[in-house]
Amino acid sequence: MSTVSHRLTSWTHRADTRERTATDTAATAVTSASVARYTFAGVRLLLAFEFLWAFGDKLLGWGRATPAEGAWINGGSPTEGFLSHVEGPFAGFFGALAGNAVVDWLFMLGLLGIGLALALGIGMRLAAGAGAALMLMMWLAVLPLANNPFVDYHLVDAVLLVALAAFLAGDTLGLGKQWARLPLVQRFPILR
Repeated sequence: MSTVSHRLTSWTHRADTRERTATDTAATAVTSASVARYTFAGVRLLLAFEFLWAFGDKLLGWGRATPAEGAWINGGSPTEGFLSHVEGPFAGFFGALAGNAVVDWLFMLGLLGIGLALALGIGMRLAAGAGAALMLMMWLAVLPLANNPFVDYHLVDAVLLVALAAFLAGDTLGLGKQWARLPLVQRFPILR
């Protein structure tokens, strides 16, 4: 009787241990997934603030990067200050774009559109593509880099934007799930 009882107790203990391990693993996976989702949502919102701040500063001249007299609403150019001072290998290309009214409009609409899409969590694929392209162009404009031969925040932001779209970061703390249900978005997944 004691052998049977011992075996039964041993078997029950092993089954309990396996069940607890599986439950602990599932809880850890759920916690890790939640942490990842909310971290990506936080990064999305930080990047939204970065784009929207740049838009507001260029538009209104809040005195950070753009003085009030250089604000777009006061007749300043949002691209001239930055692009006319490019000194690297692409100085000629970017210098030719500086102050061009079409480039100013595209730049400002890009900042606003990307910032709003990131803030709302909608159109993440489109925002990621446009934002990554903008960040890569700005990275090219600052070459050669002062502190690092290759990496600066423009490049990091470009990679983060692609990751945010890939991991559907707009679904957490955003309207991404609701946006994805729209017929137009279902028909054209690039709008997701």
